[in-house]
Amino acid sequence: MHDIWNPWHGCIKCSEGCDNCYMYYLDSQRNSCGSNIYRTKQGFNYPLQKNKDGSFKVASGEQIRVCMTSDFFLEQADVWREDAWSIIKERSDVKFFLLTKRPQRVLECLPDDWGNGWENVFFNVTCENQKRADERIPIMLSLPFKHKGIMCAPFIGSVTIDKYLATGQIEQVICGGENYDGCRPCCFDWVKQLRGECINHDVTFCFIETGTLFIKDGRQYHLPNKRLQAKMAYKSGMNFAGKPIEFKLTNPLGMEIPKEELYVPYFGENCKMCGSRLICNGCCRCGKCNAKNTATSKP
Repeated sequence: MHDIWNPWHGCIKCSEGCDNCYMYYLDSQRNSCGSNIYRTKQGFNYPLQKNKDGSFKVASGEQIRVCMTSDFFLEQADVWREDAWSIIKERSDVKFFLLTKRPQRVLECLPDDWGNGWENVFFNVTCENQKRADERIPIMLSLPFKHKGIMCAPFIGSVTIDKYLATGQIEQVICGGENYDGCRPCCFDWVKQLRGECINHDVTFCFIETGTLFIKDGRQYHLPNKRLQAKMAYKSGMNFAGKPIEFKLTNPLGMEIPKEELYVPYFGENCKMCGSRLICNGCCRCGKCNAKNTATSKP
């Protein structure tokens, strides 16, 4: 996927949301162990990689999700983080989406020149249930970041965040159900409650997927296909575009880049009914979707 940067891989489980970690499951399918932590070789400098014409593979204005198979603030990654921060600073024209279950470690892991935060960093904490929301969100609110958000995924328990949204610091909330071995059900009532709170504070809300087990109107549904999950999340009509999130992205000279020069997401045929569309970079136009559609349409 063109919107993911994994400078290191592997993690240590630390809370209820980790119990059925998708990364551990996928690693086990490759006869590997998810707790094996290592710096990636070809992927570490991904945001700096260029095409044959000299342009960056990651265009100005794109959003990159960081450490989706680890945690950016993992203690075992302390030795690599300074290099990763240098890349994030160099690509001041790109939005970096950081997600952590370890906000208590963040302050000691920030660069010396951090100040009040870098404009191109979007900091998020995982809040899989109320316990973790009440533990992590207050820490997040106390940290020096320009942009802050919440991800309730895997969404394994009802979460209310109204009092935190009232601070005006939280710009986006994402939620989604759990998948793979041992997945726990996600309840539509939880999704609706969370959405209502976001609407009350004009905060963007995105329901990205139902998860494998989804409860609606007292009935439990089994949805093993992730594309179907994303489609059903989209069709639920829960997504809400709140107050726009304004990132002041700059070129190497420190000058703000005009909006008309920034990347504009492209959405292909398979993107039309996807739960993540509201917050996604769009299709990377690799051609695989067209190839699959052509193959399935043959007699």
